[in-house]
Amino acid sequence: MHEFLFGTYPYIALSVLLVGSVARYERDPFTWKTSSSQLLRRKQLVLGSILFHVGVLIIFLGHLVGLLTPIWVFDMLGITHGAKQLLAVLAGGVAGVMALVGGGMLFHRRWTDPRIRATSSFWDIAILALLLVQLVLGMFTIVVSLGHLDGYEMVKFMAWAQGIFTFDGAAASYIEDVALVFKLHLFLGLTIFLIFPFTRLVHMLSVPIRYVTQRPGYQIVRSRRQASRRGNEPAE
Repeated sequence: MHEFLFGTYPYIALSVLLVGSVARYERDPFTWKTSSSQLLRRKQLVLGSILFHVGVLIIFLGHLVGLLTPIWVFDMLGITHGAKQLLAVLAGGVAGVMALVGGGMLFHRRWTDPRIRATSSFWDIAILALLLVQLVLGMFTIVVSLGHLDGYEMVKFMAWAQGIFTFDGAAASYIEDVALVFKLHLFLGLTIFLIFPFTRLVHMLSVPIRYVTQRPGYQIVRSRRQASRRGNEPAE
């Protein structure tokens, strides 16, 4: 079971993430949105959204850099395993608290407001709940990590993550003896990847890079009477 969960399941989750996201964008582009509820109730949204998104972004980038950067790069830069572990604990702890507080505000708002809850789908609420559970698990991993400030426990996760992307058949064995809370955290993270294409999280992939180089355009707005009159004009 350990081999399946951490040696095979990652490929299933990442494949569904990739193929499912592309399929949704191609087949249902009009569902590719955040479905904002700001017009229904602005209270709690701004502060909660800022805390949640900033915290999650820091956590995501921290995991991305921390897990997928080859160990020899840190060694070349003179960053010890202990220093990296301490930085992960401090930065991850602050970002985790921010995301947890912000996410709690957003969940409370969506769950308790009758109008917002009525316009929310099952996955709108479920994915936010899963993210909150993941954040709680992440905070518990920080508590456990305080007992491994030498950083060598973190090296196991780096070897596992990089082993997955390099198709290392022994990747699952690298984390076989880590604490249960870490395994739960990894499993839930992979599950969130698995359901990612079917939730509002897809808007994370819509980075408006093209707006940086796009020439400014104009939107022509006509009254309904002008539009109907123009529609009756004979075609040239």
